[in-house]
Amino acid sequence: MKTASIILTTMILAAAIPARAVEPEIPIHNEDACMEGPLAQFGRYIGNWDIADSQLSQDGTEWSDGEGAQWNFVCIGNGTAVQDFWMPANGAVGTNLRIYNEVTGNWDIAWAINGLPGFAYIQAREGEDGNIVMHYKTPVPNPLRRITFFPPDDTGWDWTMELSTDDGETWFAAYRIRATRSK
Repeated sequence: MKTASIILTTMILAAAIPARAVEPEIPIHNEDACMEGPLAQFGRYIGNWDIADSQLSQDGTEWSDGEGAQWNFVCIGNGTAVQDFWMPANGAVGTNLRIYNEVTGNWDIAWAINGLPGFAYIQAREGEDGNIVMHYKTPVPNPLRRITFFPPDDTGWDWTMELSTDDGETWFAAYRIRATRSK
């Protein structure tokens, strides 16, 4: 009788405990989720990249090599966004959070880097040539700048920042990088 009482009490307690809902797994770094549709525009850069950089001299006559960087791209939120982590040799760390806006066909991008207050809001759009062109919206930099990501090839990809001193009428390259897969 004592055993039956213990079993009955256990069953009553088990029935009284509310069922715990099973929480779904959220694949934060599911790379496949960023390889379809418009997300593939930035998804194609997912991975870890070694950066060789160069900068145009102040007088605009010659290019000089920079110290390089590491640039890592990840897919987050099951294809919600592409986030990157920019890590130049000087020890600073910056990040971009890129979300595709299906209504406008643009990418809405938030950029922040340690050591600088606030963040920049940037918009980007992929052109028919496969290049993704980014324009700073706020704060508006002086001089104006735009950044172009070029489509990757078997050896990596290129990126260029251009400046304009005439309100966007003409542009000149001021900083450029070559990304190759980290080993």
